[in-house]
Amino acid sequence: MREEPEESLAESFRGVARQLRHQTLRALAPWDITPSQARALGVLTRHGPMRLGALSEYLRIVPRSATEVVDALEKGRLVERRPDPDDRRATLVALTSRGEKVAAGIRAARAAEAEEFFDRLDEADRTSLARILRILRH
Repeated sequence: MREEPEESLAESFRGVARQLRHQTLRALAPWDITPSQARALGVLTRHGPMRLGALSEYLRIVPRSATEVVDALEKGRLVERRPDPDDRRATLVALTSRGEKVAAGIRAARAAEAEEFFDRLDEADRTSLARILRILRH
């Protein structure tokens, strides 16, 4: 019987990333929201109302894609466009009260999912993994 070759570090990392993406989709399902839309809600929660260009920079997507994300969120009554009080030619994107509630629900659901996912690691492993991931991100 032939032994299967051990999975490479990169393959293992991609497998974990894939599991996390599926987990995120499950966590977002009750709100019928995409990961990009959830990220936009998170940015607006942390930073408050902002221009579409600034939101696209935070999301690291082109402005046209940010427009599509905001259009979908606006259709769901989660955000609204309003005049910028500092420049009447500009428009701000802001969370609605419904958007704030949905964003809070998403944060809670994702935190619970993450806790369940990483629960198989003890505290020392979690600390080490967090340290390693910070190194890889920067």
